[in-house]
Amino acid sequence: MKTTSRSVSFLYGTVTGRFFLKVIMKLRLDRVAARFLWSPLSRPLIGWYIKRNGIVVTKAEKDSYRSFRDLFVRTRATESIDITPEHLISPCDGWLSAYKISEYSQFSIKNSYYRIRDFLQDESLEQNYQNGICLVFRLSASDYHHYCYIDDGFQGKNHHIPGVLHSVQPIAAEKYPIYVLNKRCWCLLTTEHFGPVVQCEIGALVIGGIFNERENARFCKGTEKGHFELSGSTIVLLFEPGQIQLNHTILEQLAMHEEVRVSQGQWIGIAERRSQNEA
Repeated sequence: MKTTSRSVSFLYGTVTGRFFLKVIMKLRLDRVAARFLWSPLSRPLIGWYIKRNGIVVTKAEKDSYRSFRDLFVRTRATESIDITPEHLISPCDGWLSAYKISEYSQFSIKNSYYRIRDFLQDESLEQNYQNGICLVFRLSASDYHHYCYIDDGFQGKNHHIPGVLHSVQPIAAEKYPIYVLNKRCWCLLTTEHFGPVVQCEIGALVIGGIFNERENARFCKGTEKGHFELSGSTIVLLFEPGQIQLNHTILEQLAMHEEVRVSQGQWIGIAERRSQNEA
């Protein structure tokens, strides 16, 4: 598993760091940082960031970036997408973890309990996901920060929830209930093979933009849904009970580790109705 950066360890793992974190958030220094990273003044950071995070880009690509933001939102050639209709794919590159949603519409991450009504700020959906499953995809700094649709279907309205921008690394989740504090955007995906799925994108330290391409529209599996800007982030998927079954390889890896490395378009599960028929 990727190690926690020194800056995040300082901000969340020390008393002094948490004091500075409060100052940063109270003074909204994220806005100052965002303007800087969108500007040509941030170009000197590009080479350092590429080297530090092992990002693979050509010299021509590197030279074309006019700001740090251009590096972060870079596009790449289409990855291999598992197109088997009943296969659930990962919407992004990142670290996958899975949690059971209780009969009380709660799920627990790093000893923090989250109620669906607080997470979505909507009470109308929570009963539908009782005893379902919550999949969390945590993107790290070196990851490709575009994400795609997991199936064919119809997307409803984008619900934007303002909030702060804590880190999404595990050490931060141990200190704060970040999934109900952070800025986020969720929508309901009516999918053809996995039922109604809630997808929620979550911003992260210190500056995080969430840009979704569409709403109230049909979508196809593997098509880009949106992208994050400027900071590592997280995607959460909520499934109703009896809709999906993670594949054996993923389950075995999760039994040994809290998080499993996945790639955008990778097969990670199957429609449970299909798996029952095959059994």
